[in-house]
Amino acid sequence: MIGLIQRVSQARVDIEGRTQGAIDRGLLVLLGVEKGDDDAKARRLAEKVCKYRVFEDDQGKMNLNVSQAGGALLVVSQFTLAADTNSGNRPSFSSAAVPAEGERLYELFCQCCRELGLGVETGRFGADMQVSLCNDGPVTFWLNV
Repeated sequence: MIGLIQRVSQARVDIEGRTQGAIDRGLLVLLGVEKGDDDAKARRLAEKVCKYRVFEDDQGKMNLNVSQAGGALLVVSQFTLAADTNSGNRPSFSSAAVPAEGERLYELFCQCCRELGLGVETGRFGADMQVSLCNDGPVTFWLNV
């Protein structure tokens, strides 16, 4: 399971011209689910994302997690993170989870983050979405469990 996290001062996801989810300070999480991912991986990634220290403390060091920084999550499904780009000029998505399993694990990931005490906004699994953000830093990390 892959989480591409970006520290943001604001982010939103629109579907068909309407805002589906939006946050101010927090993390935009682009979530990719691969074949073989399971509930344990979803829980482990949720815990890692929620505890990952990417926000600055009073001394300017990345010592605070999203909760400590008073932030929230915007979680957007993105199967293209599971792309195989090793050969040719067209990505292969054969390593991505089948849609039903991808959606189930996406929902579980979001639920786990809520259970860890975070506010969670979401996109809509499988929808054509437009994501807008202001990456703060910029700070971006690729987490893979």
